[in-house]
Amino acid sequence: MNKTVIVSNRLPVDLKYIENTLVVKSSTGGLATGMKSVHSEGNGIWVGWSGLAEENMNDAQKVEVDNALAVEKCVQVPLTNSDIDNYYYGFSNTALWPLFHYFQAYTEFESSHWQSYVEVNQKFADVVLQQVNDGDTVWVHDYQLLMLPEMLRKKNPTLTIGFFLHIPYPSYELFRTCPWRNELLQGMLGADLIGFHTYDYARHFISSVSRIKGIEVNFNEISYENRIIKVDSFPMGIDYDRYHNAALEHEKYPEDSKSELMKSIDFHNKSNDESKLILSIDRMDYTKGIPNRVKSFEYFLNKYPEYKGKVRLVMLAVPSRENVAQYQLLKRETDELVGRINGDLSTISWTPIWYFYRSLPFDELIDLYVASDVAMVTPVRDGMNLVAKEYIATRTKDTGVLILSEMAGAAKEMHEALIVNPNNFDQIADSLKEALEMPALEQKTRLDALQKRISRYDVERWAGEFLKSLKAAKDTVPVQVAQKLTPSKIKDIATNYKLAKRKLFLLDYDGTLAGFKNNPSDAIPTQELYDLLDKINEDDSTEIAIISGRDRKTLESWFGHKSYTLVTDHGAWLRKVGGEWGVLDQMKSNWKENIRPVLEAFTDSTPGALIEEKEYSLAWHYRKSDNDMAALRTMELKHVLKSLLINNTLSVLDGNKVLEVKNSNINKGRAATRILADTNYDFIFAIGDDWTDEYMFEEVPDSAYTVKVGNIKTAAHYYINYSTEVLPLLRDVTGS
Repeated sequence: MNKTVIVSNRLPVDLKYIENTLVVKSSTGGLATGMKSVHSEGNGIWVGWSGLAEENMNDAQKVEVDNALAVEKCVQVPLTNSDIDNYYYGFSNTALWPLFHYFQAYTEFESSHWQSYVEVNQKFADVVLQQVNDGDTVWVHDYQLLMLPEMLRKKNPTLTIGFFLHIPYPSYELFRTCPWRNELLQGMLGADLIGFHTYDYARHFISSVSRIKGIEVNFNEISYENRIIKVDSFPMGIDYDRYHNAALEHEKYPEDSKSELMKSIDFHNKSNDESKLILSIDRMDYTKGIPNRVKSFEYFLNKYPEYKGKVRLVMLAVPSRENVAQYQLLKRETDELVGRINGDLSTISWTPIWYFYRSLPFDELIDLYVASDVAMVTPVRDGMNLVAKEYIATRTKDTGVLILSEMAGAAKEMHEALIVNPNNFDQIADSLKEALEMPALEQKTRLDALQKRISRYDVERWAGEFLKSLKAAKDTVPVQVAQKLTPSKIKDIATNYKLAKRKLFLLDYDGTLAGFKNNPSDAIPTQELYDLLDKINEDDSTEIAIISGRDRKTLESWFGHKSYTLVTDHGAWLRKVGGEWGVLDQMKSNWKENIRPVLEAFTDSTPGALIEEKEYSLAWHYRKSDNDMAALRTMELKHVLKSLLINNTLSVLDGNKVLEVKNSNINKGRAATRILADTNYDFIFAIGDDWTDEYMFEEVPDSAYTVKVGNIKTAAHYYINYSTEVLPLLRDVTGS
């Protein structure tokens, strides 16, 4: 039975030694909660760091930790203090974390940190590979392990691999500043399904893949290395019932069992019938916008002074990365801000901000949620933000208003909240006033819609939806009709070549015999290519036919002096060995006068695009254009051309970074048929790289050896991965 392996930086259990006694405590974080059912089912395991550095434990303790984790169905990745300093505090949190959250000024790129990041990802890969069997599912989590999917796939391609990023994914413009952007994308592309909290993050990732890697993307599908990689959004939920039921229980607490915090809140509420509590809960992190929130609350009190003495901001800041300089500065700034505002505005009976810098136990957290009239969740950038959802889950009396930053992923699905720009103090002040004065019926209407949505799509549903999509992504990869051309099969082809009496090679040029260039005129034949083709052509029983989309003038300048059969313009012109050029069909070209202005207009609005005019076709090349702009322009151009070509004998070829308008009755298949008609060949070898070559593959006899370069979705019998493999393949087949 196949199992599911969960991989994250930290395990879902907290381990520590207290006076030489190992204490194991289950984590209550969002990920641990969401993956609980996945982890508990069957023989699944969780791989991650235990929280204990290797050099801080003796051999006996290491065994004790392994045994304790085995009981929890966990396996640890052994990390040293150096690993944690460089991989976690280093690259993960001084490079990726600020970069992905748009804090470029805080971003530091250190080669030693990067090296450690790669090494630790490899440590994770080694442990995972020891635990998996062929066909197992591996779900990798978050920015600390971006390299892991590819590392796993290289060693075991039978694995089903999912990856989920729990933080924002930045725009292409920002991501490309990373020196190791290619490697990070390559690592993520090892997955079968890549998940994000919102569509915006998925769109940014797809843009980076398209622009940086130059990979073909079709909506949310990435075609790469003969695989289809799905990209989708899965907004993470919370354990709704846990928070909602805890809030219901809170109402039953007897007076003498209330916490000191709750007693203070009750005293505040009783001191003034108009008193209101505004809640702020965050980790002490610069992405959360805590100083902005404090300043915007001060701005609110000064803009609407009638609320002084009535409204209090209860601010809980949970300690985070206290040994990092940026976080120390953030805490100092927050302390000073709160101190100044409280000093300026406090009265004998009222302090505007209650500020707590500590973690709170779950019950006291519920106290804060339940007692607060308004939740102010205004990060400057946040992947999702579950605090917003937790607050809504605890509203059991149909009252309460959520003010939510548009920069939080949660804003994409919590439309009924008051959505604000965290940098717009006027807007926040007005929203606070609106929240405090909102009629009860409107509060209930908004809450009902929010609670219905987040209770339905809770954290278990999130995990289930991801795994369901992961299975579908793996299962729906197109059936591999073509077979990988293996060394043994190449040997068989070579044997048949030697035994054959009359042999024919049908060879595409661009993307096959020669790699693509930004400017088509730069893809001139190399001396290596000339020498190889001449060597093959020395055999009197062998005929070489170069069958290309190139125009007649270009192909003749390159190969006119050779005794090869030449086909140009996707089959418009044919020159047999020793013969003259002839048109395969009677065609007109006066249609160009109507189509050329359209192509010129699109060329003018698409930097990098160019028009290539052939005798019987017009080609619009966009290889040098920006990928995103080109995708938009080609879609528009195809729509325009389609409307123009109705009831016409023209068609549009959608090639590799080129659109070509030509006569409908021209294709490489008809040209191949004409070549085959004159001679009885007992060995035929056809190779090409794009869909225009599919006509050729379909028309040659089934006994022919047909090979596709690249994508395996093809009518060809075999495929190879790259154009760089073509010349070695021809050498192996012919013995040249």
